[in-house]
Amino acid sequence: MDTGNPANWPIGLVGYGEVGRILAEDLRQRGVAVCAHDLKLGSAAGDAMREHAQARGVTLVEDHAVLAARSDLIVSAVTASQAVPVAAACAPAIRSGAWFLDFNSASPGAKIRAAGLIDAAGGRYVEGAVMTSIPPYRIQVPLLLGGAHAAALAPALEALGFAPKVASERLGVASATKMCRSVMIKGLEAMVIESFTAARAYGVEDAMLASLKETFPGIDWERQGTYFFQRVIEHGRRRSEEVREVAETVREAGLTPWSAAGTAERQAWVADLADEGLFGQRGAPGFARDADWRTEADRLLAKVRPMT
Repeated sequence: MDTGNPANWPIGLVGYGEVGRILAEDLRQRGVAVCAHDLKLGSAAGDAMREHAQARGVTLVEDHAVLAARSDLIVSAVTASQAVPVAAACAPAIRSGAWFLDFNSASPGAKIRAAGLIDAAGGRYVEGAVMTSIPPYRIQVPLLLGGAHAAALAPALEALGFAPKVASERLGVASATKMCRSVMIKGLEAMVIESFTAARAYGVEDAMLASLKETFPGIDWERQGTYFFQRVIEHGRRRSEEVREVAETVREAGLTPWSAAGTAERQAWVADLADEGLFGQRGAPGFARDADWRTEADRLLAKVRPMT
């Protein structure tokens, strides 16, 4: 592999959803050669992926092995349940000394299993923990790195436009930081949907919001509520898988993940309804973009209380 200027590295993106496309756009703006693979290329979503890739000079490849064989840096950005399978699929073809950056929201145990596969095949595994929502920050999203190779990769990532910070040489520390944060953040999303929708059903939403503002004056609950509804409607499937990994992280700590398990169920429930078309056509310009959370809450209530 090329050990010189990181801008000359061919980079492979596994996963060409929201995260993969943002990374591809920002890397291509820097002149970096990018290829990508996504399991959904053969589905209805594949047409949009191909259109996006063609417009930005990204090469789409047919499988993980082809991507691994041509990449000096592989970035895995898939759903949480696929973190280990992707490492397993890339490992047999990975270049000697090539980097494998695991962007996935997986438990420390899953990251350790993925690292074992990559390192045994001659690659260099680095766990990455994305510490907030990617779209506002894009490639500059705060990124914690972990593992024996993290410190060596960090300067190269900075040169490529990332914003990395080494958390630990020990695998699992970066992921545990993210997962424990997600108990709160993803849990708050689920609680807002449950609380706000129930308040809407009883006609007490204004009084509830006023009380929340008094208790937490630094939060604009109207705006935050709308944002949470939007994000869960659009990305609830991915979030539910992430929170199942959060629950596994809690289990690995010896605790029963009552809160995380409930959050995963609520996120998956909204995702199921989104797939049914309750909130409009997925992928259409107005999907999950209502400016008032009440619109979405009313749709939920009409679904669960169809006779009222």
